[in-house]
Amino acid sequence: MGKFMDVHSGFVGVTGPQLREAHDRDLAIENEEGVHFAQAWLDPVAGKVFCLATGPSKAAVMRIHERAGHPTAEVYELTVEVA
Repeated sequence: MGKFMDVHSGFVGVTGPQLREAHDRDLAIENEEGVHFAQAWLDPVAGKVFCLATGPSKAAVMRIHERAGHPTAEVYELTVEVA
């Protein structure tokens, strides 16, 4: 299982409840691709959303986001981690 961080643009002015709604759409279908979205962060001024997920592939993460209505091509596999 890989770990992935993705970045979405175009979320200027989005609120916390709106982010929750978008995240919930991912959670509702994530099992269909073997993906789990652990957390999402929002910078409403910059219009950026960042999502942390685990799953079998970058493509699987991208498919869930596309199906949930907020596609992104900016998905990064996190292969090196320090604590």
